[in-house]
Amino acid sequence: MMDLIEIKAAARKEAFARRKAAFDARAPGGAGRLSEVLAGYRGVPLSGYMPIRTEIDPLPAMAEASAYGPVGVPVIQAAEQPLKFSRWTPEGALKDGPFGAKVPAQDDYFEPEILIVPLVAFDARGGRLGYGGGFYDRTLEGLRDKRATLAIGFAFDVQEAAGLPLEPTDQPLDMVVTESRVLTF
Repeated sequence: MMDLIEIKAAARKEAFARRKAAFDARAPGGAGRLSEVLAGYRGVPLSGYMPIRTEIDPLPAMAEASAYGPVGVPVIQAAEQPLKFSRWTPEGALKDGPFGAKVPAQDDYFEPEILIVPLVAFDARGGRLGYGGGFYDRTLEGLRDKRATLAIGFAFDVQEAAGLPLEPTDQPLDMVVTESRVLTF
């Protein structure tokens, strides 16, 4: 019988294949629904992410949101530590960060109230399968202990999966936005 680590690895492998196919076939305007959702939260401090590999690209929605309030991106501090978020602007200078994602050249940390969360897979109940480092789970737990924090998963439709292998420490998403729909939980 497979243990949870093996089950999660198999689920990630299947989800990465689906995500790559969606990425390769993507049409322009994939962040349109995300922009629509964020328009309801103008001025609220938020964090997006710098897309890597086959992740759906939130940058157009982040650029739009930056005209109304602070927008940041995650900066990994160390293994098994929560993320910190540094202020990002569309024209701001970037440097290489861990795992291939760019981060702002100058650190300007703040705490967002909305997190646009990258993911490998999601389910219809707000479950999220990430990359396995637990960064977002630790971060969301800490932020939610201080104030209401909205976690918005951003993904391609095909990243939805049934029966994700979740653990009690996995932080749920409040919403998932795809290129064609918005799911709330």
